[in-house]
Amino acid sequence: MLKFALTAIALALGAASSVGAADTETPAGTWKWTGKVGKKDVDQVLKLELKEGKLTGTLSVGKFDLKVEEGTFKDGEVTITATGEFKGEKVVAKLSGKLTGDTIKGTATIDTK
Repeated sequence: MLKFALTAIALALGAASSVGAADTETPAGTWKWTGKVGKKDVDQVLKLELKEGKLTGTLSVGKFDLKVEEGTFKDGEVTITATGEFKGEKVVAKLSGKLTGDTIKGTATIDTK
């Protein structure tokens, strides 16, 4: 079983963090960070699009890609569930956090089933 967890994940925004005349914060864009998988540091990239409060996109963990199946953004809170398959096992990643400026702070887990 592959298990990955962060308790205070801070994601650095690689794309614009605001849109519209009101300059509203949005999680849409490319987010990059490094996290532990086992004992290894692994680069991770989350690419998100936002339409009507729904988030879609991909989460790349190293060279492995997961599809964002469920994602919401409401009142500054980002919640994402992404899934994929690795060596015949289903992989589920869950991320949640609070967007402030160009940072999301929260938690992430990746489990195989």
